Amino acid sequence: MMNVMRNSQANKRSSAKEASHERIVDVASRAIRRSGYGGTGVADIMKEAGLTHGAFYAHFASREAMLAEAADRAGAAANARAGRLVASVPQEKALHTLIEAYLSKAHVEGIETGCAVSALGSEMPRQSPEVRRAGTLRIKEMVDLVARQMPDWGQPAAHERALVTVATMVGTLVLARAVDEAHLSDQLIHAAMAQLLPSPT
Repeated sequence: MMNVMRNSQANKRSSAKEASHERIVDVASRAIRRSGYGGTGVADIMKEAGLTHGAFYAHFASREAMLAEAADRAGAAANARAGRLVASVPQEKALHTLIEAYLSKAHVEGIETGCAVSALGSEMPRQSPEVRRAGTLRIKEMVDLVARQMPDWGQPAAHERALVTVATMVGTLVLARAVDEAHLSDQLIHAAMAQLLPSPT
């Protein structure tokens, strides 16, 4: 009986720790997109997660370990959302739908919950190897998702077009968010859409 009680208490502690860990990573994944890697401090993350600063090292070996997990979570969430979107429409409309959603006004304005690559890409070269590795894997996943929507998926040309498509989408979103003129932001989006999704002739 005592063993059962001890196991039950240990399971509860383990579940509570896992829930706290998930909360920290979720908060951090939003914070890095909102404030950048440099603007994301451990104390602020722990406070927003409703935990003490001292509890941090029960979950992570270092700030970089937290940032790497947050970057991975942010990238995974964005790619999962994109995957659900393309799965919700006929195959022939998937790429069009994906690009339209990515370059939408809502995505331009939704930096905290949007694509981590566009929010953090310019900071990646100055991050630790573990943070860069997490970001790189999610970028490759994003390219693969776009490539799979190409009519000739599996051919080298499809992968190359996917690279260009992702680079154009991300670059356009970065610039559309960066400028302080709404009209110019809209022009950037419309110009990219015209190149990526030309009207049928």
